[in-house]
Amino acid sequence: MAGLADTGSNPDVDLLYDINGLAKDAPHWFDRVVEFVGEYGLLVAMVLLVVWCWWSVRRKGGEEAASSVAALVWTPLAAAIAVLVNVPIRGFVERPRPFLVHQGLDVLVSGKTDYSFVSDHATITMAMGVGLFVANRRFGLVGIGLALLEGFCRVYMGVHYPTDVVGGFALGTAVALLLSPLAMALLTPVLKAVETSAWGAWFVRARGRSALGEGTMIPGARKDVESEERDLAA
Repeated sequence: MAGLADTGSNPDVDLLYDINGLAKDAPHWFDRVVEFVGEYGLLVAMVLLVVWCWWSVRRKGGEEAASSVAALVWTPLAAAIAVLVNVPIRGFVERPRPFLVHQGLDVLVSGKTDYSFVSDHATITMAMGVGLFVANRRFGLVGIGLALLEGFCRVYMGVHYPTDVVGGFALGTAVALLLSPLAMALLTPVLKAVETSAWGAWFVRARGRSALGEGTMIPGARKDVESEERDLAA
């Protein structure tokens, strides 16, 4: 299974050379930026995006706060599970890194000795992007956009074939979506229990935010207060 793309006539290899060829024509500083962004920056950005979404959800409060936070808890778990699933896939396919097979690539990151299919970076970022989409569509679309950029960077850096990236996208999406119903069924009751506890309520909603949302009054509450005031005045 090692030879998914061994010849230059393969469209996968042609696209690899086309995208990686951009690195040869780009300024040195730009290549260094892409190297950092593709290796570390976008992973950190995905984590910060999840934290930002969590902060937004807990500040908003509302009846769905617990389920939304449960979806956010599932997001990194989905990425971790997807990477674990990738371990036997890599061992079965045994596809070498493209720079070990093809000459003339501009490799921006050295020391990559593991197998190429599928891309861990693409798998992690897409799993987190799709997980975010389950929790919040607006943040999820941003996350999926970051995942697509990650995939482009991995090919640009010369460390993955385009199909490695596509495989990572498919794996991350499959894990995040297919296991989401089971994950939500398990995590939502836990987060609802945390929401009602004295020690963990802050994790689900900000202080002072009720389950009905900020500024929302429980039906009949004002009427009861006014009735008590009239009785006292009498």
